Amino acid sequence: MATLDLLNLTKRFGDTAAVNDITLQVADAEFLCMLGPSGCGKSTALRMIAGFEEPTQGDVQIDCASVIDLPPNRRPTAMVFQKFTLWPHMRIYDNIAFGLRLRGLGKSEVDREVNTAQLSGGEQQRIALARALVLKPKILLLDEPFSNLDALLRVRLREEVRSIQRNVKITTIFVTHDQEEALSISDRIAVMNRGCIEQLDKPSKIYGLPSSRFVADFIGTMNMLEAEVQADKILIGQYPLPAPPTRITGKVTVAIRPEDMIIAQPPLYSASPAGICPWQGQITQVSDLGHYRKLFVNVPSVGTVKVYQTKSIEVEEGGEVTLLPIRYLVYAGEAVPIEMNVKPSVAHKS
Repeated sequence: MATLDLLNLTKRFGDTAAVNDITLQVADAEFLCMLGPSGCGKSTALRMIAGFEEPTQGDVQIDCASVIDLPPNRRPTAMVFQKFTLWPHMRIYDNIAFGLRLRGLGKSEVDREVNTAQLSGGEQQRIALARALVLKPKILLLDEPFSNLDALLRVRLREEVRSIQRNVKITTIFVTHDQEEALSISDRIAVMNRGCIEQLDKPSKIYGLPSSRFVADFIGTMNMLEAEVQADKILIGQYPLPAPPTRITGKVTVAIRPEDMIIAQPPLYSASPAGICPWQGQITQVSDLGHYRKLFVNVPSVGTVKVYQTKSIEVEEGGEVTLLPIRYLVYAGEAVPIEMNVKPSVAHKS
């Protein structure tokens, strides 16, 4: 049971700031994911928490007490690495018991703790996690532990880790570059870019209301469309959208999730009362993803638009379709995105 505070934490390698002045508070028993592309600083931040990297400046506090001067073996943390560093000549039991023996525990106590911590199955990942948990750390640190696994095993293990974390109620920092992984298991996500935290929020907010162009483009699939504000409308190619109520002029970026595009064969949909003109396009590619399809639609003057569509309507490559955006975000400069929701009217076939 512990809290973690990173205070103006910075790590420089020469003139390059791998981690640049980040401040972050992690609550007791919280599961926080640090998410970002390779080289964004997430693993460096984790290593500073563990004590394997010395900060250039800033502080790491656990339960409001600084641990910055403590070596890794004296910090109340345990870390599972991407490479699990198991001892190949040791049995599973001995790998898990290794840290306990270094701490001078007797055989009966080691037996009890190992039998409590050992997880089902013999995979190296489970052994490494058990070896970390058996030390009963205040903070559990996971550095891309599933990155070398196949997709099915990744899903199973991340669900298992989340279940264990909830049962043990241990404060956990999980580093990953896998967006689905972060969205599915975390309480909050810190999206990192170039050593900084771009957005810190709940998964639903990270996905639904990304605070910057980078987060919008990085998280999930997004149509990022260049546009221009003219008077009371936003013009994307030849198609107008209602402009936000705030005064914005000039070039903007309109971000639309594929699931926020209504698609149907004409004439199912008419123009919305908000003044959105239907987008006419041609399907250039159809990808069947199980319970839904991913369509690539070429819209003249706009470009290729990605659309998620259920299988209730038959479509095929080369077919003409009508699109209506029902929700979109507007990014202008470095301002906070403006969310626009539209409810189109539907003209049913007679």
